[in-house]
Amino acid sequence: MFSKSKISETNPPGREAAKPAPGAPKPETKAAPPAPGPATGASGPAFQAKPKPSPSLLSSDLTIKGNVVSTGDIQIEGNIEGDVRAHLLTVGESATIRGEVVADDVVVNGRVIGRVRGLKIRLTASAKVEGDIVHKTIAIESGAHFEGSVRRQEDPLSKTGGKPPLITPAKEAS
Repeated sequence: MFSKSKISETNPPGREAAKPAPGAPKPETKAAPPAPGPATGASGPAFQAKPKPSPSLLSSDLTIKGNVVSTGDIQIEGNIEGDVRAHLLTVGESATIRGEVVADDVVVNGRVIGRVRGLKIRLTASAKVEGDIVHKTIAIESGAHFEGSVRRQEDPLSKTGGKPPLITPAKEAS
């Protein structure tokens, strides 16, 4: 029925393995241990990748009056009356945000009343946005409801909004 191939066999049957020249040293198969140094220690390498935390979920029965700030990902299904800042923000179909939204990536499935700023913004077919959008890249699906203006900027996350700060002349002292 099935036949096991030999573990030590490296070439398929019918092919002959290349033989080293007579007098040539045998190839080393044992790996050398890592040299001691700052990159290694008793517990292994100094740099270990941290697992990515799961997104924070604000459920549909939750209402927040105030600002929400996270360096991670947030998925909102409830209501927020305040500004939201995150790395990745997903606005669920049942969610409503009344305030400014700022994130690297924004996916709107629900309702946002206020300005939306982000590097990548996507309005799905169920999205309802009433406010201005400042973006680097944007995608608006057919069926999305949008009222406001759209402006592209190289850095939409900057505090000045891409405009130079306002400079007012200093009053002269008499």
